[in-house]
Amino acid sequence: MSDIAADNKSVAPSDKEMASVVHSDDPKDAKAFYDKLAPKKKPRLPKPQNAVTIAVSSRTLFNMVEERKIYVELGVEKYVQYQQDHETEPLKTGPAFPFVKAVEEVNNQLRELYPDSEELFDIVLMTNNHAQVGVRLINSINHYGLNIERFCLTGGKSPIGYLKAYLTNLYLSADSEKVQEAIEEGIAAATMFIARKDTVLSEKQLRVAFDGDAVLFSDESEQIVKEHGLDTFFEHEKTNENLPLAQGPLKCFLEALGKLQRKFHAKDARLNCPIRTYLVTARSAASSGARALKTLRSWGLEVDEALFLAGAPKGPILEKIRPHLFFDDQMFHIEGAQDLGTIAAHVPYGIGQKYNKSTPKETVKK
Repeated sequence: MSDIAADNKSVAPSDKEMASVVHSDDPKDAKAFYDKLAPKKKPRLPKPQNAVTIAVSSRTLFNMVEERKIYVELGVEKYVQYQQDHETEPLKTGPAFPFVKAVEEVNNQLRELYPDSEELFDIVLMTNNHAQVGVRLINSINHYGLNIERFCLTGGKSPIGYLKAYLTNLYLSADSEKVQEAIEEGIAAATMFIARKDTVLSEKQLRVAFDGDAVLFSDESEQIVKEHGLDTFFEHEKTNENLPLAQGPLKCFLEALGKLQRKFHAKDARLNCPIRTYLVTARSAASSGARALKTLRSWGLEVDEALFLAGAPKGPILEKIRPHLFFDDQMFHIEGAQDLGTIAAHVPYGIGQKYNKSTPKETVKK
């Protein structure tokens, strides 16, 4: 059994530990000894109204490429039977798994600083799987030691109608149509893609990178680029430098991250904050960067790092950052990030969607 899977088990003491307790006069040693013998309990979940709720689909949390193939080729009955026959076998991890683990680490650190606070992340499994498949999902979650207790299994129906009921702040799915539905309902959402090569990600710091236009901001400036060209865009941005851009679909998620970041800042932990955010934009700094930064300032938001690439590829920069998640509205940026090992999520919003569509290709990573 892996260390992760064993998190909820008691740990047998060594002979040396037992001897040290027998010969110790300090009652704290005895308490520590017996605490170690007791099974570890999963931490209590926050109330939904206090939490930053992230809904993940089963196909983003786990790699279900082979299972999906059975569903497509043989139908739902064979698929459900296969899942039942293999329900004691843990599913492989998917693209959202490192993100979820990093989120849980942030929760651990928040609980240390604020033991009674319920301002935490909460992960909800949101899937249209049949309820009988839930047993394998539960077993897999327990195997990896994840603290996911809230499920929504809709038996073939779209789960989008439940997102608001679960007070969802972010929805991550492998289904681009469901993501589009969620965005139309005013919920931050993105279609997740598997990186095309392995990358080692931080286990102690959650890193999230955002594109600017049509992600954090509206697509109003992008419309000018598409319809009138770059020169007109630069002139427009200079003229409107002090006019904040309208918000985009992911602004509310950056806002939620900022709320939790400030709890660390309040404890003088800014430099060691376990949440780090990035703006990675194709904008040029001198020509159009000021409006982006002033917009964030007008919202009372900030990012830890702002990278203005002036049209250069984003993949190499993201390879250096190693985010757990990178949001962008342009598929060529998503694909460039994938190629260099970044887990990317497509935001189907704005004028750019006339030129590209998010069509996940579920292939087994080599």
